[in-house]
Amino acid sequence: MAKDITDAGPPPSASLKPNAIGFLDALVIGLNATSPAYSVAAVIGPVVALVGIYAPGVMVASFVPMLLIASAFYYLNKVDQDCGTTFSWVTRAMGPWAGWLGGWAIAMTGVLVVGSLADVAVTFFLLAVGLDSWADNDVVRQVLTVLLILVMTAVCVIGIDVSAKVQNVLILAQVACLLVFAVVALYRVYADTGTLDSIEPEFSWLDPFGAGGASLTAALLLGVFIYWGWESAVNLTEETEDSATAPGKAAVWSTVLLLVTYVAVGFAVVAYAGTAYLAENAAEEEFIFALLAEEAMGGWDWVVLLAVSTSALASTQTTIIPASRTGLSMARRQALPAHFGHINPRFRTPDVSTWWVAGIAIVWYLVLYQISENALFDSLTALSLLIAFYYALTGVACAVYYRRQLTRSVRNLFLIGLGPLVGAGLLAWLLVESVADMSDPANSYSGVSWFGLGPPLVIGIGIIVTGVILMVVWRLMAPVFWSEHPSVVDPGLVPGKHGKES
Repeated sequence: MAKDITDAGPPPSASLKPNAIGFLDALVIGLNATSPAYSVAAVIGPVVALVGIYAPGVMVASFVPMLLIASAFYYLNKVDQDCGTTFSWVTRAMGPWAGWLGGWAIAMTGVLVVGSLADVAVTFFLLAVGLDSWADNDVVRQVLTVLLILVMTAVCVIGIDVSAKVQNVLILAQVACLLVFAVVALYRVYADTGTLDSIEPEFSWLDPFGAGGASLTAALLLGVFIYWGWESAVNLTEETEDSATAPGKAAVWSTVLLLVTYVAVGFAVVAYAGTAYLAENAAEEEFIFALLAEEAMGGWDWVVLLAVSTSALASTQTTIIPASRTGLSMARRQALPAHFGHINPRFRTPDVSTWWVAGIAIVWYLVLYQISENALFDSLTALSLLIAFYYALTGVACAVYYRRQLTRSVRNLFLIGLGPLVGAGLLAWLLVESVADMSDPANSYSGVSWFGLGPPLVIGIGIIVTGVILMVVWRLMAPVFWSEHPSVVDPGLVPGKHGKES
């Protein structure tokens, strides 16, 4: 009978540092991984252009599938505290092929986005301190971006406890700056001292179906993916105190706190700027906050610029975490070369996989930037395909894994079965809509055609095809993972560390 390598786990000398962080640290990392200030800045203009005053309602509707998938992460983490999360869970529930592709999707999201996040962090910091000429210089900005990626990668390698301390500072700075902006903007709305066409907020703005039609679907696509990243807290499960429950709770609470943040800032932005101004400047994307900061806060606009900078800086670091720990998990299951499973004996972190993620991300950033800055933005749009894929896969895996427990209580049926399946279904629908939208080159940033399709879709398909090829090659070279993969454990048993049943 094949040995269940999940139960074996890594030898103690090669394990990650246990109990390095607590629940609050994991919560902060989950929040920072979404880069809330940057995310809301990037989508608020386009969302308003699509649905007008109902943008806050879209933030609420987009939250629903995220909460349902967060429930799947919570319950799967209870039974298997593996830093590979989706890779490990899907492998156990649905087999090695689906598991490998889920792990590949997570790893590649980090590669696609790290360079862009670091670029935004550098750009907005330079703007905040008045170095506009540096921000406009492509060479200077790219050099600083690469240096920043290297520094944040080094912080990740030195230790997750050090990373958590850095993240705590960054989230405080980010939230404080956002709150200052929201308060000032809303005060000026009610005091009638705004410089734009302000609108007094109304509760009706929370109606996600107010606009209706195709514009609502497009807005939901944007809204869903600003929540992406909260699961970074669960990737730290092996390094978190109370690992069976704390990381999952951190993921769920991250989505709730993000909802409050996005709705509050959404109300402030729409109320102060008005729908016409935001729609006209939708193409500015993340720079909409730079424009609004100058309008609303005058000489204090650096506060908002600093919020976006710290947001992107924090996410640069936290986005490396899921990719590197997924690589570690795959390597120790022999789904990747053993080299990627190396753990630094001093810092107890996956140093090799972490530096690999950073190195590939730097190359990706520099190569695409040489093609055009729009190509870099197109690669970010391609993220939606990968995110929807592995989130939906996780939702299905939860229902499959716990299938024998679903009828034992109403709670199990809805929170472990129907909830994750509905979340997966919504994301699958959005995935199909994304593919249809991306197939039209006119919908891309660059507006050019690659093989008759939009560049984001070509990038997404290319990454998926590359993953399938690498998976097949590794299957032929080292079939151990496929021949000794963990079978679906009887979910009627009590879950324990690394899937051991007690």
